[in-house]
Amino acid sequence: MKNVQFLIFFAIVLTIYGLINFYIFIRGWQALPAGSVLRTYYLPLFLTLALSYIAGRFLERAWPSLVSEALVWIGSYWLAAMLYFFLILLLVDIVRLINLLLPVIPAVITDHDRQAKLIAVGVAIGIVAVTLLAGHFNAVHPRIRMLDLSVPKAAGRLKTVNIVLVSDIHLGTTVNRARFDRIVAKINELKPDLVLLAGDVVDEDLAPVVRENQGEAMRGITAPLGVFAITGNHEYYGGVEAACAYLQDHGVTMLRDTVVMIAESFYLVGREDREAVRLTRRGRKSLEELMASVDRHYPVILLDHQPFHLDQAAANGVDIQFSGHTHHGQLWPLNFITDAVYEVSTGYKRIGETQVYVSTGAGTWGPPVRTGNRPEIVNIRLSFQ
Repeated sequence: MKNVQFLIFFAIVLTIYGLINFYIFIRGWQALPAGSVLRTYYLPLFLTLALSYIAGRFLERAWPSLVSEALVWIGSYWLAAMLYFFLILLLVDIVRLINLLLPVIPAVITDHDRQAKLIAVGVAIGIVAVTLLAGHFNAVHPRIRMLDLSVPKAAGRLKTVNIVLVSDIHLGTTVNRARFDRIVAKINELKPDLVLLAGDVVDEDLAPVVRENQGEAMRGITAPLGVFAITGNHEYYGGVEAACAYLQDHGVTMLRDTVVMIAESFYLVGREDREAVRLTRRGRKSLEELMASVDRHYPVILLDHQPFHLDQAAANGVDIQFSGHTHHGQLWPLNFITDAVYEVSTGYKRIGETQVYVSTGAGTWGPPVRTGNRPEIVNIRLSFQ
């Protein structure tokens, strides 16, 4: 049943992807003069761009190589380009529709239709290219977000703890070793006592991570109280057991429906990702079950990758919840969708006595591009009573 649900979801995604690409292709084809040599090159170029991400991902699993890596890179950029070409064309077609009812397009354009179309193609390509370049620069330079939090409980011998929270790194082909080395360097510069990785540490396929020995970079993170991680949905998409074993082997303690006490001072609760319910028989424990073993006189920090049902954390006496997953849309204007779906798409919110922080993430999924927000590494200076 779960496999059927996945196939249906995959078919819907492919259908939407195909329809958007067909719309872009047709409008581009119409803009090129009939019989033009440009049409000769346009078809194979467009097919390469549209199919490269899918082909690269499948090839990455069957035959990881420079070919699969090149296809993934090309296709990843195309995902972002596709969104912005679609938005530009949609805007153009809306204006054209309005023009049928109320002429708003100047005669100098309508009287030189062929030239105007070619100029429009060039302008659209220029806008998209500049957007991708700026978005890539933004994506590979995560900011340090400073956050001061306090919990009105005693925490053993600790009065303060310096935490670095990093979510949604998506280690793989596009978040490669060089990019991850820079993330690790930024983490270590903050001199954390504790490092928390809030899911989607690995993108999907583990092969590129192993090939570039990214685990050694992970092992280079320095934190006296440890490096802890939870699963995200992408660990499940790529093979959760292999991903978790790899991270464990490289100095990361995986919390999979696990409760640990840190320095005899506060509790760290790590939940299995929600995808465990849909994709495995294991499922995940309820928050009530996990909190049953917690002495609530001590501070409680919860890691839960997807920020759904935040009221459950408040109802179960959690002091702080850290999540990721949303990327806050990653590409504008998708942030409006994540704002509508999640109670907290990014940032801080207090729900009752529980404090919630949802990170935009340090990496990127799909296109190595961010246009809707800044990627971040969160430095939390947490104080206790």
